[in-house]
Amino acid sequence: MSALTPASEVILRHEDEFADRRVVFAGDLQDTLPAQLSAADVRVHTSQYHQWQALSPALGDRCRFGLLAEEDLLAGCDTLVYYWPKNKPEAQFQLMQLFSLLPVGCELFIVGENRAGVRSAEAIVEEYASLAKIDSARRCGLYHGLLEKRPDFSPEAWWQHYTTGSLTIAALPGVFSRDGLDIGSHLLLSSLEPHLKGKVLDVGCGAGVLAAAIAKMSPKAKLTLSDVSAAALDSSRETLRINNIEGDVIASNVYSDIQGRFDLIISNPPFHDGLQTSLQAAETLIRGAVRHLPIGGELRIVANAFLPYPNVLDAIFGGHDVVAQTGRFKVYRAILGRSSPGLKAH
Repeated sequence: MSALTPASEVILRHEDEFADRRVVFAGDLQDTLPAQLSAADVRVHTSQYHQWQALSPALGDRCRFGLLAEEDLLAGCDTLVYYWPKNKPEAQFQLMQLFSLLPVGCELFIVGENRAGVRSAEAIVEEYASLAKIDSARRCGLYHGLLEKRPDFSPEAWWQHYTTGSLTIAALPGVFSRDGLDIGSHLLLSSLEPHLKGKVLDVGCGAGVLAAAIAKMSPKAKLTLSDVSAAALDSSRETLRINNIEGDVIASNVYSDIQGRFDLIISNPPFHDGLQTSLQAAETLIRGAVRHLPIGGELRIVANAFLPYPNVLDAIFGGHDVVAQTGRFKVYRAILGRSSPGLKAH
């Protein structure tokens, strides 16, 4: 996260504006600009754990991770710099929560890529602030305005629920498969055998669909769910709660905060980083699995059929199986054996 994103480069074109301001950054941050910006005070609220990991060494308690920004973090701030995410409901949720705590008269800077839909910022906030576009560069737009009134904000109003089989799934804005079970996860679940035993790790748990379904199929499985998204973590906790399922839900950047070994690691890994196709997270998932599987332990993932995961699986595990597939997706299984090349990494 060292190189600056196009959105941050646009912000830097206006760096002099922030010299005497008390700034809070929020939204879809993907670099370390807040740690580099010259301002009277800089704080960060992030709902992405890996962003907190990158920024907290420099900012300490002035950078916090969680679903909701805390009132004491925003206290005294007179400027908000918000990075527009690709998910519009997520932007609405985050902005309304921030606006409910920031003082009237707070300066607003909203920046994002045009193709992510930053143009809709004006309409979304028009009841609470009037925005004007003040810059356009690097295929990004920068909007400026003042907070004119605070909204009433209740996180409970933003929950969405749906059913799949006997399960009820709870999801917040920005969480993958918020509107229903996606095709890839459905295929992955269809490939699993019932009555699994042992420890199961669901990496990138989203709303907790995979883990909850495994719990219903295999009540003796011991579940651990992890994700970088605070919204996903809260959604998974709520999904487990309303379905009376036990499990540990942990903030972790792939394996950064995962301890121990698991009999099964399962994932529907993302391959989009913002709006860019990125294989890094899935490759990290595959390569790191050998440190968290016992001999005979299994990694099972679903992916778009065109992605080059078989090469990585073969390099790390010495082989793989395709246990389910459609025209678009494949479910890969790799079992850690004594001849696995990946064991050399220990």
